[in-house]
Amino acid sequence: MNNIERRAEMEAILLAPLVKPRPGYRLTMAVLALIVAWGLYAWAGQARHGLVVTGMRDQVFWGLYIATFVFFVSASLTGTLLSAILRITGYKWQVPITRLAEVITGGALLGAAAMIVADMGRPERLFNVFVYGRIQSPLIWDVIAISTYLTGSLIYLYLPMIPDMAICRDRLGNSVSPFRQKLYSILALGWQNTAEQKKRLEKVMNVMAVVIIPAAVSVHSVTAWIYAMTFRPGWNTTILAPYFVVSAFVSGVAIIIMTMTFYRKMFHLEKYITREQYNKLGWLLLALTMVYAYFSFGELLPGGYKLEGHERELLNLLFSGQQAPLFWFSIFGGIVVPVLLISWPKTRTVAGLTVAAILVTVAMWIKKSYLLVVPTLQVPLMPFYDLGRYQPTWAEWSITLAGIAGFLLLVTAFFRFFPAVAVWEVAEEWGRAGIENSGSRPAPAAQLSKLKGGA
Repeated sequence: MNNIERRAEMEAILLAPLVKPRPGYRLTMAVLALIVAWGLYAWAGQARHGLVVTGMRDQVFWGLYIATFVFFVSASLTGTLLSAILRITGYKWQVPITRLAEVITGGALLGAAAMIVADMGRPERLFNVFVYGRIQSPLIWDVIAISTYLTGSLIYLYLPMIPDMAICRDRLGNSVSPFRQKLYSILALGWQNTAEQKKRLEKVMNVMAVVIIPAAVSVHSVTAWIYAMTFRPGWNTTILAPYFVVSAFVSGVAIIIMTMTFYRKMFHLEKYITREQYNKLGWLLLALTMVYAYFSFGELLPGGYKLEGHERELLNLLFSGQQAPLFWFSIFGGIVVPVLLISWPKTRTVAGLTVAAILVTVAMWIKKSYLLVVPTLQVPLMPFYDLGRYQPTWAEWSITLAGIAGFLLLVTAFFRFFPAVAVWEVAEEWGRAGIENSGSRPAPAAQLSKLKGGA
């Protein structure tokens, strides 16, 4: 097989899901759509009757919605930031997974915005935040940071897609609908794969990579400051901003590993998403988890040493009280077990790393989202008040699950229309390894025929 044929085979494999999706992919999207529909039904009831349909009350006034908002914000960090840092430093091992990571960032930020709307008893008043918001409020800082980061992330996602849109325009032809042909042509912006175009694109992408890094860090710092600017136990700490950034890295890497496994299996991308990406991300997850464990210890030690009144009640809730099962699962299931799975060579496999990533993701939602919000609000700040109670209702669970399903649906729908792997960047890497870059020449007829058949 010569170089042009190898390039054509690669394009046929990576573009095949855009022509004929796998049956399991359609089923996945259908199930996610049903969950979203049920959540919208529950939200319609909440909009009609108010937040009384939830378990939130005057003492515990934040619950699943804000916890999931924090989780989405955390999940949004690593995708674009990891891609940007590695691009600046010149590493290339991440090329096959950059688009997966960047789409996760955009979807997670939109999911975070949706959870804020769900938490509002009067969502029609959201516009007032932009009209009457005061810059002194950390909530406005968060709106500005998330809006900036979302805009930058979408631009950073689109720029590397321009050459792939030209490939879709030139290769797919009548294999897709006229609407999609037109869409690919518009999004390609007249790309012809010339040396000048590639030089300009690389320059703009490098500029965006530099800009997006402080924007990403600011989002998680500002979200942390929403809590840290109060005097509540568990929140009144100076390390909350870096703690949020580290925990966001941990959950983000874990979500990328899970997403890699799903698309690697679904689209048969074993040749492109290889053990190299798993090994590098596995070691990165191990290092970040150890840093996260240090921050967790640093968060708990001062309160445990001083045992001041409110801090003591919070620690009792976490260590031996109502929230103890969730807390200890987050420690052992989110730190100890994943570290062992990644460290032991026999379990440092694709399956083992995926299991570790699932455990970390669940534990991070519990520890840095749910347990960050609810136990602190349960602790009474006034004398003669009992411990606050919070029990999520079916409406809350339905809307929360719909938010998560909506995030997953956005990601799966995106890759129904656009390549999951950056075709041109993978081809460039093959070219550096000695494979001839065939430019924008069409693939051989045999490969296109195979593609139209849903290879």
